[in-house]
Amino acid sequence: MSVPDYQSLMLPLLRFAREKKDESTTGEAVEVLAIELGLTDEDLKEMLPSGISSTFVNRVGWASTYMKKLVCLKPPGEVTFELHHAGRSFSKSSPRLSM
Repeated sequence: MSVPDYQSLMLPLLRFAREKKDESTTGEAVEVLAIELGLTDEDLKEMLPSGISSTFVNRVGWASTYMKKLVCLKPPGEVTFELHHAGRSFSKSSPRLSM
């Protein structure tokens, strides 16, 4: 499997936040989502063209950013997030995305 785009990570990220029921870090989400999505070590080692960050970490970060802008996640800190009540409703009503 290749690394999903950030749009495809939005709903899995919301579901992670719903199940976590507490403040979470992007690093925690990266670990759980990588396992849930069945990403390989090779997938996780894929780097952005800049070589600064892994593609998957970057995309989880962007998914988190956009979910905060949509008020589905609330940002208690710069690298942490919690599920917002709007995100809870959305994550329960939306069908599971196939990856």
